[in-house]
Amino acid sequence: MISAVHEDEDKRGYARYTLAGTEGGQVWGVCAEAEGLFGESQRGTYELLGWVPEESGVPAWVGSRVWLVPDDEALDAWLLEDAESLGQFPGTDSLLLTGLDDYEGPPEGHRGRVRVHDGHRWLGSCREFARVLSPEQVQPSLVLRGLAQSDQLRVALTKGTRRALDLEEAALEMRDSQGELLTDRLLWATVSNWRPSSCGTGLIDLELDGGRFTPVPGYARPIWERWFAGPPDVVNGWASLDTRRRGAWHDLVRERACRRSHRDRPAGHAYELDGRHITDEPALYLALGEAVNGPGGYFGGCFAALDDCLRGTFGYTAPATLLWRDAAIARAHLSQTLTPDGQPYDLFASVLEVLAEGGMDVTLA
Repeated sequence: MISAVHEDEDKRGYARYTLAGTEGGQVWGVCAEAEGLFGESQRGTYELLGWVPEESGVPAWVGSRVWLVPDDEALDAWLLEDAESLGQFPGTDSLLLTGLDDYEGPPEGHRGRVRVHDGHRWLGSCREFARVLSPEQVQPSLVLRGLAQSDQLRVALTKGTRRALDLEEAALEMRDSQGELLTDRLLWATVSNWRPSSCGTGLIDLELDGGRFTPVPGYARPIWERWFAGPPDVVNGWASLDTRRRGAWHDLVRERACRRSHRDRPAGHAYELDGRHITDEPALYLALGEAVNGPGGYFGGCFAALDDCLRGTFGYTAPATLLWRDAAIARAHLSQTLTPDGQPYDLFASVLEVLAEGGMDVTLA
């Protein structure tokens, strides 16, 4: 029973993780530790043959969204997320890139020149590219340590059949130290092993098949640990982070916000935005979210999401005013950006247009 799980939780103290089914509302168990939550996902590796770099070169971490734009205008640009450079392939003129593939990926057997950009600048071009088949990686198991199991899970483990141990689609729900739901991760919960836990009498260590779980990137771990301690109580807690980790911070801001109700301020409210740290796109939306909803607040992460927030239920009611301090910093860093197919546009000006259309009267200071 679900009640039995929560009784165990109350007796043993704070439980950060809840394994819950997505169908029927069942709870399989709660625990305080999840081993294997952080790690590396399977990444695609690509060889860019005949690489000709631009003057700026390619950094080790290339960008959160890197676009490969074929000369053939009939083809759409291909997206490589969280891209890293492995440098020149020894003895060749090729560059190796790894990243998380766009779900469509490049066209099979494509031949032809491709240009590469990171959303802000062109990085270079290659005469063609090819996927490098990496050895199949065995993902480590996800182990829920000290799990207080529900009666339903206890019955499934007692049966021990393959069908009983397939818990099907589930969500690993995660709470902060105040017990508030922070985020969750979907997985296909197939039990590969279980054993009595050293964490306490009646508790188990439940091992789930790691091949059916996408781990949180290791670089994001310090950010998650910070949020597990509770939401920030001051603005700009993200300011010292690089672009990659600011993106990870914003991911948690968005996921937490989408699970909470917001109290909209009345029309006519005067907001103030601290623009000192807006040197990249994640910082733009982090600062805007905190201007409207305070420390750790959310108010969009792209044009479409920003437009949704301006329509209500995210702390804002039109019309209102926004004093944007140190706006010149954002203008300097975000005015020269590129669309996926490489066309220049002004991100800073476009955000101002979206805000104006949503009833936000912005004053730049």
